Amino acid sequence: MDEPRFRDATADDIPALVALVTSAYRGDASRQGWTTEADFLDGNRIDPDVLRHDITRSHSRIMLIEDNGNLLACAHIAEDESAGYFGMFSVLPGLQGSGIGKRLLAECERIVREDWQLPAMRMTVIDIRDALIAFYERRGYRRTGVFKPFPYGDERFGIPLRDDLRFEVLEKRFGGDET
Repeated sequence: MDEPRFRDATADDIPALVALVTSAYRGDASRQGWTTEADFLDGNRIDPDVLRHDITRSHSRIMLIEDNGNLLACAHIAEDESAGYFGMFSVLPGLQGSGIGKRLLAECERIVREDWQLPAMRMTVIDIRDALIAFYERRGYRRTGVFKPFPYGDERFGIPLRDDLRFEVLEKRFGGDET
């Protein structure tokens, strides 16, 4: 494997992005990794129209890591309420735990901190995802106690298999020794 490289997604990447994000979170393929949501969500994880909007709108980037043209990981960053927003973080299930995701998260934080000069990065995580929240806490994110409702009834983001899903906002403030 060559050294994986970062690049911004284009509209041509949408089919590969949908496949990657789905493989990381939904169905049996996702069970190879530790980010699966298959036990509490079915259906779509991302919608092609949402991706197209995120790729083309201002103050928004979908970052990719690829190796020899093969998509390994992706994440969406955007400016939102005077902070960076981090989402759609996906790594091929067979590569989860290899360090690729940590490299992508670090690059997204660098862009938000240095290029966009924003004071913090925020994200929303389904609050029952204890292992995922712990992953982010080890990287300097803190639970805020702010919750947002899950979009029940909007199948573009999945079909809930339980009725107690909600998001918690996690935040990492920049300015200290966060690297």
